[in-house]
Amino acid sequence: MVRIKFNLEHIKFISLFGKITRVPAQDCIIDEKTIIFIVKQGNGSKAIGKAGINTKKLEKIFSKRIQITELREDLPSFIGNLCYPLKNLKISREEEDIIIIGPDTKTKGLLIGRNSQNLKKLEENAKRYFKFNKIKVK
Repeated sequence: MVRIKFNLEHIKFISLFGKITRVPAQDCIIDEKTIIFIVKQGNGSKAIGKAGINTKKLEKIFSKRIQITELREDLPSFIGNLCYPLKNLKISREEEDIIIIGPDTKTKGLLIGRNSQNLKKLEENAKRYFKFNKIKVK
């Protein structure tokens, strides 16, 4: 795991997340449109709240889309969590690369994104916790 440094904005977001959800966040990844909060394994549903109430509150406060992801011990399941809501992905590790096999072309397109922007963000976020070369979509 790579040592993560937080700035004042990250600390503020993590603190507010903890107050609203009553679940401590391990990490906060801030993007132009999305904020991803990483919580310990098993705390995801508690952090989201009944019918997503905590997520909705946070989206109103931050005016951004909120994603809550559980941190996993193994890389393939962590990447699967980061890819939510995409389903039926087969994720495996081959040597130093991660291979994601999507069920159809639409899912692969959503996973890769325009100019591979979604794939680059996914790779960047996963590299905060695990060491690997590259993510490939097949």
